Amino acid sequence: MRNLCWLALLSCSWALADTQVKVEANTLLRLPAGGTTLVLKRLEVAEHATLLLPANLNELQVAELLLGQDAHIGIAPSTQGFRLVVLHGELAAGSHISTRGAAGSSKKPALAGRDLNLRLENVRLSDLTVDLRGGVGAAGQHGLDGLAGEAGGCLWGQASDGESGQSAGNGQPGAAGGQLRLEVPTNFDPQVLKFNLQGGAGGAAGIAGQGGRGGAVNNCLLYDAAGGSAGQAGAAGKAGSSGPDGSFNRVALAPTGL
Repeated sequence: MRNLCWLALLSCSWALADTQVKVEANTLLRLPAGGTTLVLKRLEVAEHATLLLPANLNELQVAELLLGQDAHIGIAPSTQGFRLVVLHGELAAGSHISTRGAAGSSKKPALAGRDLNLRLENVRLSDLTVDLRGGVGAAGQHGLDGLAGEAGGCLWGQASDGESGQSAGNGQPGAAGGQLRLEVPTNFDPQVLKFNLQGGAGGAAGIAGQGGRGGAVNNCLLYDAAGGSAGQAGAAGKAGSSGPDGSFNRVALAPTGL
């Protein structure tokens, strides 16, 4: 029932000026996908609680934002930038906003930190951390070990050589850190804001496959049958490159209403 109510609310996001959302302490609330813009009269994320916003949401406007101690707002990765506008707010110590990119996989590259336009008009805070790090690149694929050679017989057949191992794959590059645009009044204290715009680390190199062992030596009655040669190990992979860091731009503004 609760999810159905959320779906109904989010289907008409511009009509949400009177909507209030609260995330209870030590809990997690994930908003379902809806419109691209959400307008809230009041948003409260209590201490040690987390609010997760979907990837399709591109803008959140809040008339009053309350974040408890160590409260988190997580914004899902997307190639579209995100805009967060706060008219009034109280942000306790340890407040955290994240638009981190997604880690890469064998099927898709790492995703960059989501660009964030953060507008704080009349907000009191002791410290706020904003995380726009890029996603980590996928690790290179491991090479397969070579098959072992077969032993030869004493009266017929020769031992075969082991097969060479496969070469390892290279790690994929990390994604770029996001771009942060901070719109705050001229009297905003920059010491209360911490931000991380670091590009994602490159993926680890794959491990090369080992060469297969040669066919075994047989101890025969009159003589010994020679064994096969071991295969060669595959070539080692290379680690992926780190993604470039994001950028920071601070803009002074005069407070205005939503």
